[in-house]
Amino acid sequence: MADTQKLLPQFDAWFRARNWQPRAHQTAFWQAARGGHDALLIAPTGGGKTLAGFMPSLENLVSNGSTGKLHSLYMSPLKALAVDIQRNLMQPVEELALDITIETRSGDTPQNRKTRQKQNPPDILLTTPEQLALMLSWPEADDYFAALDTIIIDELHALAPNKRGDLLALGLARLARLAPKAKRLGLSATVADKQALRRFLTPQDKGMEEAILIEGKPGAPPALSILDTQERLPWGSHTARHAMADVLAAIEGADTSLVFVNTRSQAEMVFRELWVLNESGLEIALHHGSLAPERRRKVEAAMAAGQLRAVVCTSTLDLGIDWGAVDLVIHVGAPKGASRLAQRIGRANHRFDEASAALLVPSNRFEVLECKAARESVAAGEQDGTMMRTGGLDVLAQHIFGTACHAPFHPDSLYEEVCRAAPYHDLPRAVFDRIVDFVATGGYALKTYDRYARLRQEKDGSYRLAHPRLATRYRMNVGTIVEAPMLEVRLTRPKKGKRPISGGRVLGEMEEYFLTALAPGDTFVFAGETLRLEAVRDTEALVSRAYHADPKVPTYQGGKFPISTHLAERVRAMLSDPKSWRDLPPQVAQWLAMQQEFSALPKKDTLLVESFARGVRYYMTAYPFEGRLAHQTLGMLLTRRMEHMGARPMGFVANDYGLAVWGLRDIGLMVEQEKLTLEALFAQDMLGDDLEAWLDESALMKRTFRDCAMISGLIEKNMPGHEKTGRQVTFSADLIFDVLRSHEPDHILLQAARADAATGLLDIGRLGAMLARIEGKLMLKRLSHISPLAVSLLMEMGKEPVRGAADDELLGEAESRHDNLVREATQGLEAGGVEAL
Repeated sequence: MADTQKLLPQFDAWFRARNWQPRAHQTAFWQAARGGHDALLIAPTGGGKTLAGFMPSLENLVSNGSTGKLHSLYMSPLKALAVDIQRNLMQPVEELALDITIETRSGDTPQNRKTRQKQNPPDILLTTPEQLALMLSWPEADDYFAALDTIIIDELHALAPNKRGDLLALGLARLARLAPKAKRLGLSATVADKQALRRFLTPQDKGMEEAILIEGKPGAPPALSILDTQERLPWGSHTARHAMADVLAAIEGADTSLVFVNTRSQAEMVFRELWVLNESGLEIALHHGSLAPERRRKVEAAMAAGQLRAVVCTSTLDLGIDWGAVDLVIHVGAPKGASRLAQRIGRANHRFDEASAALLVPSNRFEVLECKAARESVAAGEQDGTMMRTGGLDVLAQHIFGTACHAPFHPDSLYEEVCRAAPYHDLPRAVFDRIVDFVATGGYALKTYDRYARLRQEKDGSYRLAHPRLATRYRMNVGTIVEAPMLEVRLTRPKKGKRPISGGRVLGEMEEYFLTALAPGDTFVFAGETLRLEAVRDTEALVSRAYHADPKVPTYQGGKFPISTHLAERVRAMLSDPKSWRDLPPQVAQWLAMQQEFSALPKKDTLLVESFARGVRYYMTAYPFEGRLAHQTLGMLLTRRMEHMGARPMGFVANDYGLAVWGLRDIGLMVEQEKLTLEALFAQDMLGDDLEAWLDESALMKRTFRDCAMISGLIEKNMPGHEKTGRQVTFSADLIFDVLRSHEPDHILLQAARADAATGLLDIGRLGAMLARIEGKLMLKRLSHISPLAVSLLMEMGKEPVRGAADDELLGEAESRHDNLVREATQGLEAGGVEAL
């Protein structure tokens, strides 16, 4: 154990007063930082990463004093994390009476404070990648960052693999030019690809020394259990309503709990169900990203003060939050990935040597298998996800635009700077030049329109802003997080017979498509309350409090994580090994036995395909276990191929485990009659011409293009004096998309959108690997009725329509109720001695 004398005396005394000793990885990290080296610290939750990251800055400021300039810049992926870090850092600063200023800056920060921070920066600024990009666009950025000594990047593993990481990497490349002596300190949880994070942290110059890697020892293994409810476990629901009494009992048995869910709509539902059951009046709060900042901060402060027994939350509280009173994490629904689960478990008992306690609450029988796989994966130390990606061209366009807002630039020097960012290290010069031309003119098909002329080229080859007002528009739209169109939800007190009065308290934001589908008088749940819609005006939804027994639960686009590759492999292995069922709840093992008796169970490397009739429709189900995104893409391509083969498909549903396609022809019979083959239906060539043809006419491609257009700055949602509605943004994006497809199909932004669709919403890589894995390993089961596994698929509410010969037939047929599906699946099995649970 390292000697605490390596710290300055006042910090040494502060440690000793708490009976603390610096851990070996902390002292090694401090030594690297004191030597001016870039360093990456990888340690488990509770390993003191935050203190390790900030101690060099605190010591330097105590030893040398403040210069009145920004000394240290802390980058966080979450606003809540930055606020929590500030609260924890102020403890030693205030107790030791240090003359050090620490402040946060995010989109929630009041404008007057941002203005003061620009004129009089704190010693340490805690901020986000978006705010860094905005600050780098200031004309005064050179002076503002000139004295920067340290850049601390927290939860680096959560930033590096996405577009926010691209934006951060480009910002780091710019800071390397403005403050070349500033060292980079990365903090990360355990990851699979450590070298990728080292590359991300280090400027990609020839001969540049890589960041020093320092790893902490593993902490205590978590105490992870799975709820074995006495209630009837649903076959395919995602609500977990059956388990709310068990969840409340777990909250009552703990001091303080975090109840994690995967979506905002699920957070609202779980919070409401718990309050209905909460006869003891336990203090339970709600926290998700659509709530007003004031409400989120109030919950965070109450949690830090120990005033709450539980918080129902989403990923807004995933990372790094240090609330020592939390002794239990409850995860409602399957976690979808081992890394995400480990991160969330770490919020309980935020101490290195103590086991974190967590309870997994499956929503349905499939999720029991996934939770068991997740528990095994966490115990084995498996990590999900890819750490590195090729940088997005739309993000690069935004960065080039922001660079011009700062000052004129020459393409040669900017290209060299961009290539120092790890995601763009291999960027071809020709592609860079096309992006510069796009930012300057909009590209060949748009250059005749003045509105797309953002840069002007000078005689010396440099570029400058075409007009100073463009800088304001850039700063109003900076960032890579593109959410669905939102409306502010404002609380009013309408008088009978009169129009609602605007100007009340803002509760948060909700997606426009949900609110505009409601009629005045409809009730819904939001911010933990039941609300009545009074009116929608411009960008606001005016609501009042209501008391309705059955309000609607809002739905949100996005936010659904697909099951990870590691967990999917474990679930497939579990299904193919009946010996592993002994650890499953009896009703789940019984369910699998029913499936095995009536149909078959998917083999680890074989694709099970079933066909059966329901009413006048024929169904085909398949179980690849490759995640919702890959299955949705497979469904789209299969229905297209089936239409060409004369199978007359009508639509499909997909979940994380499989997909079901329905239509007017019996696929099983067509296979038996040799009118088609499963090998042809699931051939890998569907990812060629079929994919390209479908993408060209897909609404998904337009949606992806809209996101790229907004990130690149081609379309701006926020304008001085007003904000575009979601419909206006979509109309503009669709119009440009159609123009480019017709007149410049190789436009660089269309290329960026196709790449995004392939790696993101479509999950083409994973689908391609699955098609290769099952080639020649297809098993068809023709059934007399729906199988137990297929019930969960037909319970899915969302359907993708398929245009074709069956498009206008049977449109009015309603879906059978869930209990009818279960009865159908179990018919004939009870007589055989299998209990239908």
